[in-house]
Amino acid sequence: MIVSTSESVAGHRIVRTLGLVRGNTIRARHIGRDIKALGRNIVGGEIAEYTKLLAEAREQALDRMLEEANQLGANAIVTTRFATSMVTNGGAELLAFGTAVVVEPE
Repeated sequence: MIVSTSESVAGHRIVRTLGLVRGNTIRARHIGRDIKALGRNIVGGEIAEYTKLLAEAREQALDRMLEEANQLGANAIVTTRFATSMVTNGGAELLAFGTAVVVEPE
């Protein structure tokens, strides 16, 4: 499956648009990670625990979007975007969305 953030795929033409596809996940912080993050806030630096948490959430949302596109019969997704939102104190949603299409080589 080709995934692109642009409106097209180089060397291909879109022959059919199948519609919006999306995948999301909601992740909560973990008390152990919060304690480590507090230390980082004091001394500075990257909060690796949260970086890892968000990377895992992004991959899960992307996998769910790809699954939805596969079910529609797509072989590509264009205009892919990611969005986040706070759902609750300590919990955030990560959403991946794009347009499922069928492409053919030019």
